[in-house]
Amino acid sequence: MQTVEPQDEHRWLQQLLGNWTYESNCSPDKPDEVFKGSETFRSIGDLWVVGESTSEMPGGGASTMQITLGFDPQKGRFVGTWLGSMMAMIWTYEGFLDDSRKILTLESEGPSFSGDGTTAKYRDIVELRSPTERLFYSKVLGADGSWTEFMKARYQKI
Repeated sequence: MQTVEPQDEHRWLQQLLGNWTYESNCSPDKPDEVFKGSETFRSIGDLWVVGESTSEMPGGGASTMQITLGFDPQKGRFVGTWLGSMMAMIWTYEGFLDDSRKILTLESEGPSFSGDGTTAKYRDIVELRSPTERLFYSKVLGADGSWTEFMKARYQKI
């Protein structure tokens, strides 16, 4: 197997490394609920980053989430996964940077909010505001073809 040399996209992911705190609003089908948490990103070599976060769930109870991100040069896309202690599904990502190289859009498919067994398309978006601030928000694609934001978090590096 041939060793992969880090590319600009791999270096972009290194900006996520470190310890962060966050406050998030989540409202898929009810009034906004706010929760706080913390996240630590570490690298696995020069090609991958892994983030693990903990928080209280809206309505109570602790949660742990993990995200892995890398860049696949053959696909020309960012790739990754997300999982949470509150669900039995692992989400898989493919994504891209915008032209400003400040916004990473990660696309996935998973259970819809309808609860009827159908799936929906989702976007999780990482927006680097500065070396110490980033946003993370999630959107779902509606039947009308529009994207609706249902979660937003603001992160501060500590």
